[in-house]
Amino acid sequence: MNAALKTSWICDQARAIGFDLCGVAPVHGDENHLRELQHLPEWLNRGHAGEMNYLHDPRRADPALAMDGARSLIVVALNYNSARPYSTAVEAAATDSDAVPRGWISRYAWGDDYHETMWQKLNALVGGMREQWPEPFEARAYADTGPIIERVAAKYAGLGWLAKNTCLINEQIGSWLFLGVIITTLDLEPSLASDDSPAPDRCGTCTLCLDACPTQAFTEARVLDARRCISYLTIELRTAIPEDLRSAMGNAVIGCDICQDVCPWNRKAPVTTLGAFQPRNLTIVQSGKENIETGENESQPAATLFAPELEWLASLTQQEFSSVFRGSAVKRAKWRGLVRNACVALGNSKILRNSGTYPRVLALLANLAGSSDQLISEHAQWAISRLKN
Repeated sequence: MNAALKTSWICDQARAIGFDLCGVAPVHGDENHLRELQHLPEWLNRGHAGEMNYLHDPRRADPALAMDGARSLIVVALNYNSARPYSTAVEAAATDSDAVPRGWISRYAWGDDYHETMWQKLNALVGGMREQWPEPFEARAYADTGPIIERVAAKYAGLGWLAKNTCLINEQIGSWLFLGVIITTLDLEPSLASDDSPAPDRCGTCTLCLDACPTQAFTEARVLDARRCISYLTIELRTAIPEDLRSAMGNAVIGCDICQDVCPWNRKAPVTTLGAFQPRNLTIVQSGKENIETGENESQPAATLFAPELEWLASLTQQEFSSVFRGSAVKRAKWRGLVRNACVALGNSKILRNSGTYPRVLALLANLAGSSDQLISEHAQWAISRLKN
């Protein structure tokens, strides 16, 4: 089977497995592809990566270094948009008198861990390739875990363009996309011919995503200073959140969707039917509160990861966190990070002082302020001060 037929078979198989988009880019890309990758060292030298030291891997600036003899990058995309409202709509609907302060968990983390879902499908695709072509070849699948800049590879595989918020946008699907890459020694026909250009930039003069960022994380179009990004602050940052950024974080506890929520290309984004990406409903087990008759831990009514109650998140123990978020992308933030974030969100919650919630939240924060964990204690104290002022 020649290179073009192999590419056609792979993309047909990818769609049969459930991927929404598929394309192929050469490992040794054209000058524009390589030039785009060379922006990474400059971005890193500015310190924009913060504590994400893994981004300094030199293979990210040259995918040929990721595998000996690599020739092709197979890039796939999976839509994770669900039918729930965007964060901007939820925020607009909230009022100061809302009795239950709620946080925001990014849409990508509502359901099962996307890494596992993507790996399962990627490995199925690799398995099909090995059955189809018995000749020896190497293939390695990555789902946001390897030294490949997936969004740049996706652009040069014909899947879309890179928006001003740095996300990949597909004209039909939008930007709610998980990207996966298979790097392989197979010689495949690129999806874009040598004289073809990637999808044209259709952002035009729109700057809604840049203007809407609460922490002003974009230094310019397509340049993100991760150190100011709410997603970085709530997930990747392990130390204290800079105090000057806390009030701008609003009710975010895991990630941020605002720059995608306001994007016109997502107004009619299709909704996924995959159950794995729907908001989890959780039966909350409280450690140390045993049922007298059964001797087992008591369970409370189910909670949801769509706009979850902040008091519940802030009161989770390490054991409860591990149980609740098993198989969830939320676990990336770790227990102390989630509680830290919930404290900040409670401090920003604008609870009315004459509500029944106010003294209850203050008591919860006072308990956390006395924690032996200095990170949690500091952010709880900040939240108390903010609510009292």
